[in-house]
Amino acid sequence: MSQPKENIIQLDFAEEMKTSYRDYAVSVIVSRALPDVRDGLKPVQRRILYAMKELGLSPDKPHRKSARIVGDTMGKYHPHGDSSIYDALVHMTEEYSLNVPLVDGHGNFGSIDGDGAAAMRYTEARLSKAATTMLDNLEKGLVEFHPNFDESEKEPVVLPAMIPNLLINGTTGIAVGMATNIPPHNPGEVIDAVIACMDRPGISIQKLMDYVPAPDFPTGGIITNTAELSSIYETGEGRIKLRARTEIEKGDNGRTNIVITEIPYTVSGNKTKLVETLSSLVKDKVFDEIYDVRDESSKEGIRIVIEVKKDRDIENLLNGLYKKTQMEDTYGVNLLAISSGQPKLFNLKSMIEEFILFQEDLYTREYRFLLEKAKKRLEIVEGLMKATDVIDLIIEILRGSSSVKQAKACLIEGITKDIQFKSAASEKQAATLLFTEVQADAILAMPLSKLIGLEILKLHEENESLLANIEQYEKVLGNTKELYKVIKTRLREFKKAFGRPRRTELLDVVAKAYVEEIKIEDIYVCIDRFGYTKSMDEGAFSRASEEAKGEYPHIIKMKNTDKLCLFTNQGNMHQIKAEKIPRCKMKDKGTLVHSLCRMSNDEDALLYISFEDLFESMLFFATGSGYVKLVSGAEFETNRLQVAATKLDPEDKVTGVISLSATDVLEGNKKVILLTGNGLSLGFPLSEVSEFKKTSRGVKGIALDKGDSLVFSTIVDVNTETFEYDGKTLNAKKVRNRKRAAKGQRATLE
Repeated sequence: MSQPKENIIQLDFAEEMKTSYRDYAVSVIVSRALPDVRDGLKPVQRRILYAMKELGLSPDKPHRKSARIVGDTMGKYHPHGDSSIYDALVHMTEEYSLNVPLVDGHGNFGSIDGDGAAAMRYTEARLSKAATTMLDNLEKGLVEFHPNFDESEKEPVVLPAMIPNLLINGTTGIAVGMATNIPPHNPGEVIDAVIACMDRPGISIQKLMDYVPAPDFPTGGIITNTAELSSIYETGEGRIKLRARTEIEKGDNGRTNIVITEIPYTVSGNKTKLVETLSSLVKDKVFDEIYDVRDESSKEGIRIVIEVKKDRDIENLLNGLYKKTQMEDTYGVNLLAISSGQPKLFNLKSMIEEFILFQEDLYTREYRFLLEKAKKRLEIVEGLMKATDVIDLIIEILRGSSSVKQAKACLIEGITKDIQFKSAASEKQAATLLFTEVQADAILAMPLSKLIGLEILKLHEENESLLANIEQYEKVLGNTKELYKVIKTRLREFKKAFGRPRRTELLDVVAKAYVEEIKIEDIYVCIDRFGYTKSMDEGAFSRASEEAKGEYPHIIKMKNTDKLCLFTNQGNMHQIKAEKIPRCKMKDKGTLVHSLCRMSNDEDALLYISFEDLFESMLFFATGSGYVKLVSGAEFETNRLQVAATKLDPEDKVTGVISLSATDVLEGNKKVILLTGNGLSLGFPLSEVSEFKKTSRGVKGIALDKGDSLVFSTIVDVNTETFEYDGKTLNAKKVRNRKRAAKGQRATLE
């Protein structure tokens, strides 16, 4: 059945989306992600603490199962996932995250290493002593209450926090379009700053920093950019650079140990990741100076040991570790919190001022409550004292009354009608009694033991005490200075209870660059017939069998600081840094050489040589078109990873690249042998080959028939009788010796 037309509401889709998203964003900002500037708590944290108080989990009571706490919080106040509630509960137990933990956990609540907490059914919790400063006096009406999500319970809008929790413990949160990241501070320093701000309302932020010079992280560490802190506290935004605290110790076998004793706050709760990062740097040989990394941390504290090899620059290594690991990290500060239902960016002073205003309101409410309570009690005490003076008359009234109502009316209004008195004088005196209703109730409920002389004396003493207290309460409420005295006295008590020495050190450090320190050593680069490449140190190579070495047609000895140069059939030279060639065992396969440089798949390497050897060599080039030339190895000095090694005509290719020493070229006892695809050969002295630049094509070394091409070239001693080609042994003596560019003759087998 269709709806009546008048019940259909026409809405603009874009406007509805805008409104709904705005409502969602405000809900996340105010009710989920950001803390209240007054108590420094997010709603979920506030509800957990209040639920624990309702369960009676004070610090002097036994722990209760976390599952019960989470269940009560979720069922009564926070209708969201139990995992998010438990995560918040776990966070409030973490001594490495909070300067003053608000929950006392019992069981496995995780660790600074990054271990997760046990399931909520296995752990137990109760309020910490610090939490009592957030929850005490709730019964005194210090804060407003509002209905919970289903209006079945009442919950506090804010907790009556008597300590500046937001600055002491800090917080982090991500809302819609905004985020907060408030670092923790030293409890004693923050309390001193609050007192200083109360004493001197016009105090500058710079002067406040005499009391709160910087954040004080529970994990300690070192702040290295203290010069920027003034700007951060002025604007409420900025970045703090944190560094691990290290000590240098002597290690075994002449090595030196860098010992990390405090880690940056950003790594707290994930120390294992830092250790893994350090270990991977050793494994990947990023820092050749490091011998080993091990974690020796215990309940006594953090101890991560970095063993450094002999005679290495420790200061330089530390600079590298700060740059490449979380031993130095950045903490982004954003002093954003909820004030009067709106998100607001605070600076140091405005945040302290908000706390002071909140304390004024709390203590005013507390003293009004105490004053009202004292006045009510004074009324009762005065009534009881007055009653003891005429106790015989009161007993006569009670005995002569037919009901409590009749006796009460006589005590309050002096109505004596229908009450049986022993004498007219008693009745006349009873008519003059003018007790208040509260006093009358107290008299009627008074036990006979109160008539003992000692009890009467106690009433007089209580009366004097109440009068003194009322005078004090009225004095505090009537004078802001007196109110501040009370607040400051209480704050000093909290400082004594929760204060501790500063853990985070302040330094101004100029970041220094890491100078890579490489121990120069010989390595062997092994390349198999398929192009798979690997390197190994001299010790590993020497231990390999001759049979294993025989599997590699190319073995190049070079320095670990050198470069491997490859000359290809397409006339290119590629360079690979030795450090990029994977270190492997002899049995390992290695990495395809094409993956280590920019060689194309159809490009083949003809010569592998270290740059150090190349620089001292002469290279002989031969192309398929029959061109030959000599080029000095010094021509190839470049930092580019790929360069043209020779000039080639279209469709031409390099068929041979041979490395020669300067002696080979100068002595004149070498002979060039060229072979063509049609089986023709030609030989001539190496001295006839001219030296050219690498950008030159060279000169014709052999005249070729149409369709024929040069396929092989070699250089041998003039007296050499044979040479190898394509698995065959050829007679070098029978190679036709003519001047270059002559046609060859048929090559003969030996």
